[in-house]
Amino acid sequence: QDDGKKAERKRAMKIGGAVFFTDYSMTPAEMGRALEERGFDSLWAPEHSHIPLSRKSPFPSGGEVPKKYYDVLDPFVALTAAAAATSKLLVGTGVCLVAQRDPIQTAKLVASIDQISGGRFLFGVGNGWNQDEMENHGTVFASRHKLARERIEAMKVIWTKSKAEYHGEFVNFDPMMAWPKPVQKPHPPILVGGAFPFSARRALRYGDGWIPHRARKQYDDVFDLMPHFRQMAAEANRDLASVPVTIWGAKPDADLLRRDRDGGVSRVIITFESAKLDEVLPEMDKWTAIIRKLDS
Repeated sequence: QDDGKKAERKRAMKIGGAVFFTDYSMTPAEMGRALEERGFDSLWAPEHSHIPLSRKSPFPSGGEVPKKYYDVLDPFVALTAAAAATSKLLVGTGVCLVAQRDPIQTAKLVASIDQISGGRFLFGVGNGWNQDEMENHGTVFASRHKLARERIEAMKVIWTKSKAEYHGEFVNFDPMMAWPKPVQKPHPPILVGGAFPFSARRALRYGDGWIPHRARKQYDDVFDLMPHFRQMAAEANRDLASVPVTIWGAKPDADLLRRDRDGGVSRVIITFESAKLDEVLPEMDKWTAIIRKLDS
């Protein structure tokens, strides 16, 4: 029995892959099948509607914004294609910029892809960094966090109520009916992306998980902040099992992956290049060998 528990713990951390899908990358269907065949648990698609040429907000990773940010496909379209080509692979937005999207239409998109995938959708959300991009959508940068929270709260009502209504400062609608409802109940997991500590607080307030980047200007490795997150969860009366941590970014090092796994990380995400499949497969196979070593 003890050996069984150890084996279960060893398998507990999942590995996902992310791609900025473009018209010059592999297709979502190709990538989805390749990941599923190699034992990855999930495929993630980022979102940017566009990238303005002006720059009020610096690129979080420093330097110039990469070309793939300008070129990326819509995540819901890409992930629907990947879901249709697979049977077990989870598909997730990494992340959906809800502060730039209408909540009623987005609620329908989420429910629709959850239906088409048979309940395999993960709703990664984020509030965004690009002020110019948001302002083109009519979003005020300074109030984006409250706007995003209200939109997520409103979507939860739409997914769970036959007659939904919501009245907030930014989102306001009287009773209405909207279908389909998601396959997953009460709704697909809402995984809140962003840096420590603010996105961690948002994840604990209204999310079903937290997606921090591995490194940001504020810290070298978010893993070192896991004790602080556990303390925040306790103070918020949240069971850690209800807010699993998915770290965006991993190094091809089995020892570091074991450290993440044993330290309570639920999943790590590897970002692959926006290239044709034959260029990406060698890197994916390298990771597959590391994953097998991790599980051995």
